[in-house]
Amino acid sequence: MALAGMCLEKGIDIALAHVNYHHRDQADEEEAYVRFFAEAHGLMVYVRNEPFVFQGNFEAAARAWRYDFFAEVVKSNGFAGVLVAHQEDDLIETFLMQEEKGLIPEYYGLAAEIMYHGVLIRRPLLDQTAAQLKEYCHSHQIRYYTDVTNASEEYTRNRIRHQQVEPLSRSERDMILREIRMKNAVLQERRCRVKTLICQERIRLDEYRKQKQEERDTLLRIFLEQVSDKAISLTHLREIDSVLMKKDDFMIPFRQHWIVQKDSCFFLYQEQAEDGDVYSSLSELRNGAGRYYRIAPGQPGVNAVSVTASDFPLKIRSFREGDAIQMRFGTKAVHRFFIDRHIPLYERRRWPIVENARGEIILVPGLGCDASHYSTKPDFNVLQYSS
Repeated sequence: MALAGMCLEKGIDIALAHVNYHHRDQADEEEAYVRFFAEAHGLMVYVRNEPFVFQGNFEAAARAWRYDFFAEVVKSNGFAGVLVAHQEDDLIETFLMQEEKGLIPEYYGLAAEIMYHGVLIRRPLLDQTAAQLKEYCHSHQIRYYTDVTNASEEYTRNRIRHQQVEPLSRSERDMILREIRMKNAVLQERRCRVKTLICQERIRLDEYRKQKQEERDTLLRIFLEQVSDKAISLTHLREIDSVLMKKDDFMIPFRQHWIVQKDSCFFLYQEQAEDGDVYSSLSELRNGAGRYYRIAPGQPGVNAVSVTASDFPLKIRSFREGDAIQMRFGTKAVHRFFIDRHIPLYERRRWPIVENARGEIILVPGLGCDASHYSTKPDFNVLQYSS
């Protein structure tokens, strides 16, 4: 409310955006007042008040719910961006939370400007304390509400606010603010330096392993930011780092992705699970294609196979543990093909397998055909796409 009053005082053209989570008794009263304030000052107001359903951490889910709404309002109405009233107390609280949780953040404390889903978010009040903003509201007869849950120390932020931030003197605050600035300067310099090691969203494993621990922490943080806007704990980063430092073939889960290795580099890979494609005739098969493969006219080679009517319906699916194929010299486990040919772990999971109506594997494209379906004049080839 102080930020809205200051904007009006300075003649800044604004609209108001409000989110009602319906999680507190006073929530509807607060929404009504925001609407009243907007009408009294001739402002447009946008409200999100549908039922808020979330999973996991309430604060994280609520933040995403709130900022997604702000971004939508900005894009739908052609606004310049979003102003939020985070202030000095919020900045110090955030920094102390980051330190307590051992996070490696993109920025220590709160940045004055960030981008969120392509929308500019500005925090113009970071040099103001909560007490100063309350005084501004009192002196300008602007009503404001205090979240009653702020009194509870059930939440980490509230505990830090009441036990650490509120008792701080001005000189102690300035000391913490200097520390934040120094940490951000060091972090920015390091980020600029190690970011050059990322080329086409890939990092050479040998170059990564040459870096000191702090450089690896920062490089890994930057690398993972492309699929996550959430702070990553130092513990999580170090767990990933330990695998990268010791193994030369890996699939490390991260969010909805995998960190995978190929050709001496590692990169992020998102697996797309899909059912196998089933073909009921040779003509249908010849015209088919899947996510990871295509089908072409037959030519002799390790991609080729011939079939008979009794083989249909044919299925092209991904590899499964336990798959085996009948060769002229006996049965061979498909995973042995992968090991012998040094196929990266992540590629094995999406490798096409051709299976006939009897559940027999008759072709592992690029690696082998079973003895009874080999032909010098094959019906078709199944070709895997290179990544």
